[in-house]
Amino acid sequence: MPEVNKILVAICFSEYCGGTFAYAARLAHQLQAELIVVNVIDTKAVRAISKIESMGYNISAGDYVEGVKEERKAELKKMIAESGLRKEEVKLYFKVGHPFEKLIKVVKDEDIDLVVMGSKGQSDHPRLLTGSVAEKMFRHSPVSVVFYKKK
Repeated sequence: MPEVNKILVAICFSEYCGGTFAYAARLAHQLQAELIVVNVIDTKAVRAISKIESMGYNISAGDYVEGVKEERKAELKKMIAESGLRKEEVKLYFKVGHPFEKLIKVVKDEDIDLVVMGSKGQSDHPRLLTGSVAEKMFRHSPVSVVFYKKK
């Protein structure tokens, strides 16, 4: 069995993300592994804001991204505190782009050993077993992927 020294947890801030983070934090603690938290702000949302901005509305895609990052950092700070991990034990990444592509890039760049993510993300379609990003990660990730499922 390969050694697990670095765990990436993909957080999308859906209703399941608290459980997903807590599960990954427990795994990291038990395995004495580094926990790397990645959130990807989807390009689709940024393009939509840019389109609204181009119509003359007083909104900026850059300000939107920074605002989302600050909100999510505050939420993650709470999750980290609740997990019992010290903030020095957790590395945070906020990326903008296509979620699958950005997650795979971090997996490779950070030499990740294991990925933990929710089986469904923002859409939470009731007839789908997994979300599209989860499915792509399962099929294409160069390392094992564990899906957190809420009981």
